Amino acid sequence: MLSGDKKAGLDYNLPIMPAVVTSQLTNRLYNDYKDTELTFTKDIIHTLAMDPRQIAIKSEGSQWPCILNSTSFNIARIIVGTKGGAFQQLAKKDIPPVSVRFCFYKQDGQLMSFFISGKVQQIQPYMNSNDLAIVTIRFTQRPPDDLILMVGRLLDANVGSVRRKDERIVITPDSLRKLNLTKKEVNLTIDTIQRNCILHNLSFGGCGVIVMGIAQFLKGKNISIKVEFEDPHEIITLDGTIVAANPIENRKELAIASIRFLESSVSLAYKLRINNYLATVRKDDNGVQFEGEKPVVSVQDALQQSAQSQGAPASAENAQAAPAGGEAANPAPSPAAATESPAAETKAEDTAATEPTA
Repeated sequence: MLSGDKKAGLDYNLPIMPAVVTSQLTNRLYNDYKDTELTFTKDIIHTLAMDPRQIAIKSEGSQWPCILNSTSFNIARIIVGTKGGAFQQLAKKDIPPVSVRFCFYKQDGQLMSFFISGKVQQIQPYMNSNDLAIVTIRFTQRPPDDLILMVGRLLDANVGSVRRKDERIVITPDSLRKLNLTKKEVNLTIDTIQRNCILHNLSFGGCGVIVMGIAQFLKGKNISIKVEFEDPHEIITLDGTIVAANPIENRKELAIASIRFLESSVSLAYKLRINNYLATVRKDDNGVQFEGEKPVVSVQDALQQSAQSQGAPASAENAQAAPAGGEAANPAPSPAAATESPAAETKAEDTAATEPTA
């Protein structure tokens, strides 16, 4: 769960890069994920700051609203009502090229929209419904770089959460700044009791905190932790369980607790924060890589693991009944589950493993 600026577009601490580096990143994301579909769940719509009300299909000078069910860099799948003008136009034989309108809020709150041209490839009933149809549009042009960066970074974060799930980032002044954390002091709720604590480390699937309490009584407790970020500002709430707790030497009233996050509570926004940090950390001069960068799994295997964790990409709940005009209403998809696993005590090599003082 997260709270913050609802209409702030996707940024999440992506560093300012030279044009040539941005071009290289865009090309890599395009080549890695050009055939990978991203289904627009509530979590993804929020993270991308997409405006579903302004998604549309255009053909021969006319434009109709539609539901954007999913997209890759090659195709888009839209949902339309079978009794409206869009379906009648798209179902024509030898229909001329069409265009799909995408619309997002930028970080400054301004709308950004663009059309991608394509051809109708397939039309079939949506979830065996007689009132809704899902139309596959195959793009005839490469999508704009803005879409490749937004969608590609989300897919990259999912892959990173699988391939680098065991890396922990020790919180130091340097990592605090690069993560855009407002402070290392966080609010921890243990069995409905709020406590202040110090964030010691973060990972895709867990964290470590220094907290007031007797170590032996903390293990196994259910917790909720609020982590505050900036640029854009948001407070991300993560639920989990304390899987280990050890007393701090000479401070028996304090313990360092290892927390494993509940997968369903880990948002895409949080994954992006962690993935962007790990992507910007430099390797040592001797070429040694972080453990998480070893090719433990391929990109495709990581995407499959992510998809399995998130469950079925589309369901009948993802579309509302068509309005009186015959067009499909805006989607209300179910949130996707996160893909993280409990993190081990591996530390990112660029940070010192110093223990903060309570």
